[in-house]
Amino acid sequence: MSRIGRLPIDIPAGVTVSVDGRQVTVKGPKGELSLVVAAPIEAKVEDGQVLVTRPDDERESRSLHGLTRSLINNQILGVTQGYSKALEIVGTGYRVQQKGSSVEFALGFSHPVTVEPPAGITFTVEGNNKLTVAGIDKQAVGETAANIRKIKKPEPYKGKGIRYAGEVVRRKAGKAGK
Repeated sequence: MSRIGRLPIDIPAGVTVSVDGRQVTVKGPKGELSLVVAAPIEAKVEDGQVLVTRPDDERESRSLHGLTRSLINNQILGVTQGYSKALEIVGTGYRVQQKGSSVEFALGFSHPVTVEPPAGITFTVEGNNKLTVAGIDKQAVGETAANIRKIKKPEPYKGKGIRYAGEVVRRKAGKAGK
């Protein structure tokens, strides 16, 4: 039995979970998220808890069991607390500034790079080298942060670029001088 999948998910106060066939909809104070549960897995709401079950011990059923439970749990956490990822901009002259809802980066290119937030995502700039990506959908927050980091990854010699807060960049030694 899946150790993650068999655990019931408690539904906190202020959150409603409705299951309509394969569609699971979670509504909370921060918004609404929905998920289509994969074929053999079933979800049901009982006694203020969400239970995820699988019909058999086939390989696909076992792999989807824990995944489905985690996705529903992430949605419940998202509509109650929300998710955020912090990014740091490191480098001389590198900075970020808020332009309405979007952000504009100066990263040593010949032009500024503007990033528009996808639906449900908000950007917050602190100072001129810290950016926070926030939203209720864990996957969308992570993907947006990864796409921003991809604009200018931290390079291994000086560590310049966009990195996650707390990320350790492995540094290389430069050329050995004579």
